[in-house]
Amino acid sequence: MSRSSNRPEVPEAKAALDRFKYEVASELGVPLKEGYNGDLTSYQNGSVGGYMVKKMIEEQEKQMANESNS
Repeated sequence: MSRSSNRPEVPEAKAALDRFKYEVASELGVPLKEGYNGDLTSYQNGSVGGYMVKKMIEEQEKQMANESNS
């Protein structure tokens, strides 16, 4: 099965993921803009994606901890 890794598992979350991406880029000082971003380095783009994953994992861990304490 071939599918793009850029497609969200939950299509309804696409807008929220886009907002999150730009929020993270801003926090990291990466000048991400809508449309073409070929002027950014692989390091810059990777830092945005990596930090997004880190923040999502942290949030999930918090939710899991809260559920186990309930």
